[in-house]
Amino acid sequence: MGMKERADDLTDRRRRARAMGGADAVAKQHASGKLTARERIDLLFDSGSFTEIGVQATHAGVSPEMAGRETPADGVVTGFGRIDGRFASVIAYDFTVMAGSMGRTAEVKCNRAREVAYTKRMPMIWLIDSAGARIQEAIGSRNFAGSGLLFREESIMSGVVPQVAAMMGPGAAGTAYIPALADFVPMVKGTSHMALGGPPLVKAVVGEDVTPEELGGSKIHCEISGVGDLEVEDDRACLTVIREYLSYFPSSNLERPPRHASNDPVERRDEDLLEIVPDNPRRAYDVRKVIRAIVDDGRVFELKPAWARNIVVGLARLAGHPVGVVANQPMVLGGALDNDAADKAARFIMLCDAFNIPLVFLQDVPGFLVGSKVERAGIIRHGAKMLYAVSEATVPKLTVVLRKAYGAGYFVMCGRAYEPDVIVAWPTAEISVMGPEGGTNIIFRKEISSAADPQAERARRVEEFRKLIDPYRAAGAALIDDVIDPRETRPTLIRALEMAATKKVERPWKKHGVMPV
Repeated sequence: MGMKERADDLTDRRRRARAMGGADAVAKQHASGKLTARERIDLLFDSGSFTEIGVQATHAGVSPEMAGRETPADGVVTGFGRIDGRFASVIAYDFTVMAGSMGRTAEVKCNRAREVAYTKRMPMIWLIDSAGARIQEAIGSRNFAGSGLLFREESIMSGVVPQVAAMMGPGAAGTAYIPALADFVPMVKGTSHMALGGPPLVKAVVGEDVTPEELGGSKIHCEISGVGDLEVEDDRACLTVIREYLSYFPSSNLERPPRHASNDPVERRDEDLLEIVPDNPRRAYDVRKVIRAIVDDGRVFELKPAWARNIVVGLARLAGHPVGVVANQPMVLGGALDNDAADKAARFIMLCDAFNIPLVFLQDVPGFLVGSKVERAGIIRHGAKMLYAVSEATVPKLTVVLRKAYGAGYFVMCGRAYEPDVIVAWPTAEISVMGPEGGTNIIFRKEISSAADPQAERARRVEEFRKLIDPYRAAGAALIDDVIDPRETRPTLIRALEMAATKKVERPWKKHGVMPV
């Protein structure tokens, strides 16, 4: 066979591999509302930039059940390409080939893709549409005993390169740990689901009849469990949010986040900020309106918006610089913190700190929830995660006290003791170990109960207490840097961000801390 014939043979082999599971399987994939792995990759990367690795791969042939079967690319498409001009590595499971199940050769390919991401310091992206391990190649101790490398490597890569695990179909059994360990997990509504055991296993083990959607669909994980970060309508929307998410991040922890040009004036003063936060501290408002009034072009990429809604976390820009925003949400539980809110905030703070993204804290927090129910659920332990995360963070930290800053809520939202590079307050701020009503009830209980008019006495004491906790007292002691007009918030934060750009924090050497879990 001459070189021309060999080249023609190579072309034919590539064609067969790129046909995936065949026309019928591709049609079935489309009929279920999903794009194929290769169509997803075409939309994810800049046009013409993708280079495939391992297109000639096929199953390892270790099982008699696999004899005579073809597994084009062994059911997973791997390679690298550019997103907005920057390289990223991808692993895209191909559901048209044996339901995207993971065979031994496929895992070798995935190891290679992870190696590319880790050693070249570029984001790692999984497009998950997989039935999990290929049982035909995993049965038996000889086949299974050496498995699991994927999860160890993903853990080691954590905080080194951004990791995205997009749920675009099923993610069964061990595959579900890929999103659990990743930084960002978008889920496609109606087609994606993940669980450690699928419905047949659940039925066999615990006798429960449940559908994949009920067990681990996007609604479950984006609203209840918190494993998912964002529910999206379809595959195209999913790939769009991946590109947008990565636009806020550096390629690795060795770089600064990319700055984007912005036409939003640095000195912009939004008059709406005078009206959003009510004078009455008992009235709620949507803190997202405050965030949008401050950041560039009012644009916020919110994470986990449907889970732990009493705190808002998201990515935004100030003068083109990416920042992570952590804000209490008075619309839900009055902004009080519970277990899920503490977990949500702690993880986000750690994510931003890992990739050199400055943090902006907007405080309006009455503290943590109290009572036997939350104590039994471990609120001390969960709150400690947030304390730990904000203490560990060494990126620039900017704090604005909008209204309430009570108790440990003030601490975990980067109060003065937690090294904010700038901490300012609006005139509506109240900084105290507890609110005036609660404090009055405890401190002046006897005086109120013995008064001729207990209700009037209590009201008088509350007002006296409130005068002690206004921001001017803290500013007078130089414990906050300034009291600012709400309209000055954007320029104040941008100037602080520019000042803190050269921040360097020295910590004592340690192998690692012991985070409360």
